[in-house]
Amino acid sequence: MEKRAFIAVGLSIAVFYLFSMMFGPDKHKVEPSVPQSASSEVHNPAAAAPQTTVQQNGAPVTGQSPVANAPQKDVSVNTDLYTAVFSSRGASLKSLTLKKYREENAPAAINVSLGNDADPNIYLFSTRATGLNLPDNTLFSTDSDVLTIDKSGSRQLTFNYISGQGFTVRKIYTFTSGEYGIKLETQLFNNSAASLVGAIQHVMTYPAEPKVKNNRFDTAGSYLFSDNSLQSNKMKDVASASKRYDKTILWAGFADKYFLSAILSEKSSIASVELKKNGAGFLESTVSSPQFTVNPGQSVTSEYRLFVGPKDIDVLKAQGNSLEQSLDLGWFTVIAKPLLYTLKFFYRYVGNYGIAIIIITIILKALFFPLTHKSYKSMKGMQKIQPEMAKLREKYKDDRDAMNKAVMELYREHKVNPMGGCLPMVVQIPVFFALYKSLMFSIELRHAPFFFWVTDLADKDPYYVTPVIMGITMFFQQKMTPSNMDPMQQKMMLALPVVFTFMFLSFPSGLVLYWLVNNVLTISQQMYINKLVKD
Repeated sequence: MEKRAFIAVGLSIAVFYLFSMMFGPDKHKVEPSVPQSASSEVHNPAAAAPQTTVQQNGAPVTGQSPVANAPQKDVSVNTDLYTAVFSSRGASLKSLTLKKYREENAPAAINVSLGNDADPNIYLFSTRATGLNLPDNTLFSTDSDVLTIDKSGSRQLTFNYISGQGFTVRKIYTFTSGEYGIKLETQLFNNSAASLVGAIQHVMTYPAEPKVKNNRFDTAGSYLFSDNSLQSNKMKDVASASKRYDKTILWAGFADKYFLSAILSEKSSIASVELKKNGAGFLESTVSSPQFTVNPGQSVTSEYRLFVGPKDIDVLKAQGNSLEQSLDLGWFTVIAKPLLYTLKFFYRYVGNYGIAIIIITIILKALFFPLTHKSYKSMKGMQKIQPEMAKLREKYKDDRDAMNKAVMELYREHKVNPMGGCLPMVVQIPVFFALYKSLMFSIELRHAPFFFWVTDLADKDPYYVTPVIMGITMFFQQKMTPSNMDPMQQKMMLALPVVFTFMFLSFPSGLVLYWLVNNVLTISQQMYINKLVKD
């Protein structure tokens, strides 16, 4: 789908504008966070974990401790934006259901649920460790059963694991009403008589292939922001060997076209990320903290922020850590993102993304009017002098230098530039591609209605009306475009609207709407220019 879209847009621009000319006319600063002695991140376990005392051999004698072979416990967390289910197995996220987004564009459709397609053996943000005996699926304990976060409220969910080796791990999730972001603190208390050396890890998994066919999985895979650049990988990229990233990691996670699950660094809490294919055939991302040394009687805390929600550019930007970079808009992101902000700006006033697309199309056409005017005027001028150019070619057919000199003199005499029909259009190509990406990957268009039968601007026109009309307008635009092609070339060019109509049948109707309106405006512009430049 993605490749066909790029081919369509690229070919249309090249054909309509170049071919005619050829034949005629808040980031966080990275700081080391490895406490070696008492500091703001090192705590007295007597105060932090009052239920635990340590015998001389380091084994806890009191406090909450999971019972061996105890069944896992699920805890439901309900906010105004989502309902999440956490598991005591790995103190992890089992699933998170978004209340404002549905899988299908129907009132009775189920809500989008994230995390439920992870490896059933390793839930999202499950905790393990290096240097410590804390394997996958370690059972934590919690006193909570159900948490409801009231409007403008905030609550915490705490999981504890007390090891027989003399250490305690505590995970504290903090939920806030009106926010998709979740604060996570992972604490390690050393209740033993020896120093502990290791690193805390949080694990995420993602299916190699989506379980259902849905266009939102067209770009699904692993994404992370490391060394000031976005890194993306699919299963094929790590099928034979794992990948490791360890340079200034701000966040890591998994995403599809519209939704993202990620863990964000706080105070350099992410030292490295390893991505691999695990034994169950899932993509597995292991996020490691910096290595720590915790002396007896001390503790270390690693702080993170989790995000599980929509790739709405405003929501992503509010999280900080350059999380908005997960909305990958291609080579022309610097243009695409302002266009997306503009689209949302007009939506706030007109309440319809289809109308907002029309407004943006008109504005872009007006901004580029001087360039396109110059382009069509140049092509029209080139078309007028074709008979004289044919005579010159015939006259100097045996003397190329003389012919080129005579042709250049003809250009000067009629004040035409053979490149004038091309260069102004080339300037617009980045804008066309940027707008295409903005419309193609904007979650705002997902399930957004226009008028009448077009009820989802991110999906194809169910009756193919707009693609057919677009093809008709493209045909008229081709007929009006100045050209000096031979009859065979002209027939080939007139066949292109048919080809593009079939290609656009499966394109999102928001993209088709943009192209349709752009064609209508181009036809009007050509009619105006034809009146100015008389034959």
